[in-house]
Amino acid sequence: MYSIYQDGSDAGRFAAQIYRGLREGDLGAEPVVELACLMEEADLGCPPVREILERPAAELTSQEVARLGRDLLRATGFDQLWATLETAVKVVEGDVRAAGIDVVLGITFPNWDDSGCARVGCCGGYGSPAIWPSSGRDAGAALVEIADAVQDVVIEHIWGVWPICPEHRLGLHAAFVEGTAVWQCAGAGTHTAAAIGDLGLSSRQRHFCRSK
Repeated sequence: MYSIYQDGSDAGRFAAQIYRGLREGDLGAEPVVELACLMEEADLGCPPVREILERPAAELTSQEVARLGRDLLRATGFDQLWATLETAVKVVEGDVRAAGIDVVLGITFPNWDDSGCARVGCCGGYGSPAIWPSSGRDAGAALVEIADAVQDVVIEHIWGVWPICPEHRLGLHAAFVEGTAVWQCAGAGTHTAAAIGDLGLSSRQRHFCRSK
């Protein structure tokens, strides 16, 4: 079902509007109907799609619109994509807190952006680079993309470098190496400082995790 969510697609834009409307409790019928139409055109018909297309939108109650919106997000796999991105944020948040930086991170669709892009937020502000929900297709790649976004908002929040290589005291960057999302350092030749999510572990603990 993920195929309906391509970067910049109308389906992604309507799914974002549905998600945001459900979160804020003011979901209207229009994005629900539009996403149902796109699903039907893509041969992704299912009972919720048929119910939406067979009933006049004006007759749908707010409770029915919310139920059908949730059904469409579930049927297209959007909820799984989103769960992958939320999990990635929590993993990287652990690395931020390991540095003694007390922040609250989150990911959402800001009200000021109707493109369908999500943003990572730090302490209430959402100014990270855009993240397409389709990034959640691959957990490792999503973790790297989220780590990049978190790095941007944390650096802006503390006005300093984060994260830092414990050995060379240089800034790290996120990368995907041999199937693992890691923090890499360019000091003394590129090397992996830690897996993303493991910055709070000691060097002995990190060695143990790699050897398992």
